[in-house]
Amino acid sequence: MTAPASVQPTPRAAHPLKSLRLPAFWILGVVLVVCTVRLLDLLRSPLARYPVATTVAVLLFALYAVPFWLFISAMDFLEREPPLLLATAFAWGAMVSTTSAMPGNRALLDLTAKLVSPEFAMAWGPAIASPVIEELIKALGFVMIVLVARKQINSVLDGMVYGALIGLGFQVVENIFYALNSVEMANSGDQVGPVIATFFLRGFLAGLWSHTLFSALAGAGIAWFLVRTDRSLWARWGGLAAGLGLAWGIHFIWNSPLLLDGLGQQGVGLLVGLLLKGLPALLLAMGLLFVARHREANFYVDYLARLRDPRVATPEELHTLRHGHLRADARRYGKLRAGKAGRRAVRELQTAQARLAVELSRAPVPAWDDPILAHALREVLNQRRRLLFLAHEEAVASPMRPAVPRVVVLVTTTAIVLCVLIWSAIEAMHGA
Repeated sequence: MTAPASVQPTPRAAHPLKSLRLPAFWILGVVLVVCTVRLLDLLRSPLARYPVATTVAVLLFALYAVPFWLFISAMDFLEREPPLLLATAFAWGAMVSTTSAMPGNRALLDLTAKLVSPEFAMAWGPAIASPVIEELIKALGFVMIVLVARKQINSVLDGMVYGALIGLGFQVVENIFYALNSVEMANSGDQVGPVIATFFLRGFLAGLWSHTLFSALAGAGIAWFLVRTDRSLWARWGGLAAGLGLAWGIHFIWNSPLLLDGLGQQGVGLLVGLLLKGLPALLLAMGLLFVARHREANFYVDYLARLRDPRVATPEELHTLRHGHLRADARRYGKLRAGKAGRRAVRELQTAQARLAVELSRAPVPAWDDPILAHALREVLNQRRRLLFLAHEEAVASPMRPAVPRVVVLVTTTAIVLCVLIWSAIEAMHGA
């Protein structure tokens, strides 16, 4: 079976100790330590002057990152990424990208003012400096992960996962510094009001189409270059340029003075202006994510289908595994029929099936004397027996599920709530 677009068979992970032999591992470790010390040094002064505001800012944006982290880490259901590597990606964005981008942005802004004019630098400098410096450093973080753990990057979806986490780390720390700057500019002492205002403005006005999205697109481009060895070198370079170019271009548009005042009409006009700048980028990224997830799911599930063993996965279960919303519906249906134990049994069977699919991709001709592959098969069969014990024959969605998938309703409701929050934040800003 050949790998479809954007996916390669997953090689067996190397022994962790082998990473110690890689120069890139030690370079990555040293850079993370140095930049962590630098970040703590930058936070020392505001913490001494505004201990309450600084603590609230750190906690607030740390909590803000949690749903983003859960969503990103769940993007790749079938072939999960190692938690330590995910944390490394986040740490690069939070520690390295932020501390390195600060002096780089200032230098490029000063250069723009000298080469053109201070007025031009004031208006267009952020749109020029930030995408160039920040996207380059964040992309370098993904390259470092590739150098340390190349075997973990086998699909465009992997690139989006690691890229998004790098961007999330950057986004969280950058927002903390914006909050602390707002406290400084308010000149009213150790107050949390400016922090709360920044949280709403940076979190809901820009959070959905900020660095997490930019870096996900850059990661997709780099991963395309790495995994699409079936394409010509020109096509691979084109995919790389497209990913990096989209990350830079969307960042440029967002930071530019275009639609700075929205479409007028105060809150509603600003909301429409923000949506015009950010929503197309968000839809583009979500569309790419949808395609990448389905290509990867189809690739791995096809390995299970080749077994033609209903004990491993029935035809209906194979169809369910290919779609994220059906997997979630199957867990709900398991709870409906067998309570919490049923939901847990369905989830664990799906997880075991996913692990077996990945192991099969590593050995296209199954060798059942392979201890890893044999263990993965036994785990599926054990979870199957557990499901049958609960009188729930298959891990499939309910035949009575709504015509409109719950995920569509959830996304639509979330979008409406976010629009209301953004509009409220804009109105509060105007009122202030």
